[in-house]
Amino acid sequence: MPEQSYNRLVTLRGKIEASSHAEVIRRALQLYEALIEEAEKGGDVSIRSEKDGEVRYRPIF
Repeated sequence: MPEQSYNRLVTLRGKIEASSHAEVIRRALQLYEALIEEAEKGGDVSIRSEKDGEVRYRPIF
């Protein structure tokens, strides 16, 4: 695994308090699968924040 990718994995592991690197990857795959399933059904993704309001994204895979 490239060093930059490994460093990202380590950072994410700390942020989500995962017990292992495998757990981080499992969770990432679950999220990615869910996004793809929604995109295949014509859905999009919305992220809402107090600062920026709601931002919608149309996933392209």
